[in-house]
Amino acid sequence: MKKAQMKLLPASIIALSLTALSAGVLAQSSSPEISAARQEAQIETTFELSPYLRGHNIDANVMAGKATLTGIVDEDITRDLAQQIALGVSGIESVDNQIEVKEDVVRATPDANQRSFGTVVDDASITAAVKSKLLWSRYTDGLKTEVSTENGVVTLRGTADSAEARELADMLAENTNGVVSVKNELTVQRGSTTAASEGTTADSAGQAISDTWITTKVKSTFTMSSNVHSRDISVTTTDGVVELSGMVRSAAEHELAILLATNVRGVNRVDADDLSH
Repeated sequence: MKKAQMKLLPASIIALSLTALSAGVLAQSSSPEISAARQEAQIETTFELSPYLRGHNIDANVMAGKATLTGIVDEDITRDLAQQIALGVSGIESVDNQIEVKEDVVRATPDANQRSFGTVVDDASITAAVKSKLLWSRYTDGLKTEVSTENGVVTLRGTADSAEARELADMLAENTNGVVSVKNELTVQRGSTTAASEGTTADSAGQAISDTWITTKVKSTFTMSSNVHSRDISVTTTDGVVELSGMVRSAAEHELAILLATNVRGVNRVDADDLSH
């Protein structure tokens, strides 16, 4: 009996080893396929997120680090953009760009009753940006605002304690990247409760707002704003005085940059003498 057990033990070990080896070989053989599938998904998701490629029928097929792109677009620039996006995906070493360019091709229009994944992401990003700008504003103490976005159209609902605060909310939303239009349904109600700033801002507990916080929020406001080229503007803050320097495209952009900076909580004054246009 013991001999039989002794004979069976090595056989069992060999069987388990072969099973483990087979599983390892299977995992190795399927690993490139899994990797390729992930790369294809990443490429096509990025296409969907890009406002320039969204709506074009572009397919990506990946094999051994080579991405083959097929489909039809309306411009050479769009075709090149798709290639650069594919090359930017980790593990993609080359691209066979078979995308055709036809000037008369029409992008697929999304169903009015069903937003695409890219549009949902865009709308969520817009909503977050508008909420942040309202949250950081020194003039929104009377705002009790709900923000929603659908296909780039921002809707503001709730109350404001003055007509000025209502107009400011409209301006901040309208000057946000990706916003198509704003539906301002805020009603003026004196003494309305602050929902945007209760317990969430740096000064809500009576604490002094740091210069670092101010600088960060001014920079973020510029980045989120559609009519200000944030990369060309340098922001520093000392004792609540914000200094703007760099280059802007026009007098209108110059004034908007000052207005947006002045709007941020904790800002005592804006010095834009070194901001040229």
